Amino acid sequence: MADTELEPAKSAGVVTKIDPAEVPSAAWGWSGESRRTFRVAGWVVVVILLAMLFENQQGASSGSGWTGYIFLIGFAVALSGILIRDSIISRKPR
Repeated sequence: MADTELEPAKSAGVVTKIDPAEVPSAAWGWSGESRRTFRVAGWVVVVILLAMLFENQQGASSGSGWTGYIFLIGFAVALSGILIRDSIISRKPR
């Protein structure tokens, strides 16, 4: 049977070595997520969703209703709320 007791740490600091085979970006000295990149990409998606409201209406039947527009606006508002909440939370000290 395996021993279930943990050995105490021998040093105060924990040093980990990242294997580039597991995390390829570690070879470049970067291993993590870029919050700024994700925020910019999120705002680009919001702009694209809102741009879809101005589609070409020629040849479309007028009886289709507003359902598509409601979903586009709803997703854009929801994503905007998530992005704003994320930027507010990241500013607060932990």
